[in-house]
Amino acid sequence: MYKLCYFVPESHLEKTKQALFDVGAGRIGDYDSCAWQCRGQGQFRPLDGSDPFLGAVGALEKVDEYKVELVCEDSLIRTALEALKQAHPYEEPAYEVYRMELL
Repeated sequence: MYKLCYFVPESHLEKTKQALFDVGAGRIGDYDSCAWQCRGQGQFRPLDGSDPFLGAVGALEKVDEYKVELVCEDSLIRTALEALKQAHPYEEPAYEVYRMELL
């Protein structure tokens, strides 16, 4: 089992979650569409050669974003990451993947 965490602007919050749920992520036992989210502020500076969804090359951008966390079965993690990347508006979405131990 994996835990997937990612950061997304509010405009794409539901779209990214639904893309992950559609491939089977966010399932715990007899429940699906399970996720946890909180609002925060992210920042980044697009560098030369980038094609930013928000902001301008060379300028520091601060954005209200959500951090979303959900679980994903081992066999689905690569498919889930591909679904996230397809649904996410950023050229380089920020995400974290943790392997979990079930006790």
